[in-house]
Amino acid sequence: MAFYYVACTLGLEEVLAYELRELGAQRVDIRRGACAFEGDPVTAYRACLWLRSAIRVQEELIRGPARSREELYDLTSSIDWSLFIDAQGTLAIDGSVRDCSWANDTRFPVLVVKDSICDQFRHFDGVRPNVERDRPDLPLKLVLQRDEAIIYRELGGEPLHKRGYHEVQHKSPLNEALTAGLLQLAEWDPSTPLVDPMCGSATFLIEAAWMAMDRAPGLGRAFAFERWKDTDQNAWQSAFDEAEQRAIAGQDNCPLLSGNDNHEGAIAISKIAIKSAGLQGKIHLNLGDARDYKPPFEPAMICTNPPYGERLQADDPSLTDTWDALGNFLHSMAGGQAHVLCGASELTRHLGLRTNRKFPVRNGPIDCRWLRYELGNRF
Repeated sequence: MAFYYVACTLGLEEVLAYELRELGAQRVDIRRGACAFEGDPVTAYRACLWLRSAIRVQEELIRGPARSREELYDLTSSIDWSLFIDAQGTLAIDGSVRDCSWANDTRFPVLVVKDSICDQFRHFDGVRPNVERDRPDLPLKLVLQRDEAIIYRELGGEPLHKRGYHEVQHKSPLNEALTAGLLQLAEWDPSTPLVDPMCGSATFLIEAAWMAMDRAPGLGRAFAFERWKDTDQNAWQSAFDEAEQRAIAGQDNCPLLSGNDNHEGAIAISKIAIKSAGLQGKIHLNLGDARDYKPPFEPAMICTNPPYGERLQADDPSLTDTWDALGNFLHSMAGGQAHVLCGASELTRHLGLRTNRKFPVRNGPIDCRWLRYELGNRF
């Protein structure tokens, strides 16, 4: 059993913990913006493949005292790095330093770890790995805190929210992992109709479709651990094959999904993303103002991320008009439930509705609330 650390967006910790337990992770411990767990490598492979709300999965390799440059060098040297990659492989090291007595930033400690690894390979093989930032064979994370060091290896490589279907990004996209986490926070029933009246690049709709169709979010991408020497390739292939079979079995389970946006460019981006996600013909799109939008079916739930402005003021006419339009749309619904992400509480008065639940979440640098509204007389 190994120890793993899984990062997520602030506010999604409980969602992530639930997902991990469903995968069979042991001793799940909720942290701020993360969960830790114990498990075998197969659980970690499946975590990369199946976790919808996670951003990174990291395996702890070692921890110990690092009260000086020499101690950090020796701690790093105590790992046999040839178990993971060959001398011709590539690596990258990210760092985090806090309250360390001998290092004020990450640059020097990261260099110490890199030198220790490269010196070990040079001693035994005569050559050393190269540093590669874009797609390293072995991505590492050094955490140096109060003179204790922890070295992790990153299983995914690229962040797990990069599913591969957003070849072109909307100007204000929702992170895919945050989007999937919000759907789970909303307790959306994947068999019921869902609408997004301000869909942007259709991330809510695509993530909802994949959830309903039992498609693993990591199925269409590669992971760093696939290139490691100690990976159990047979076990990984078995986990991958299972995910493929589940996706095939669920391909006809997509519920009614519809999105609207008043920007032609957003609709064009949505169509590209929907095609890349293998969902052509499964998601209805409409171009127009939200106040005039009439979904082709009655939604059980509405989920949306209207603009709330990181730099714009909440009384900016473009924002207030947008929120007025959203309010008009929500009032036109006969019933159901709506969830609205907002990073400026002043804007919510334009909806003319009273929220009955608020979930604090972070969208990039913005502290937001995931607001729940009951619509009409259904509930």
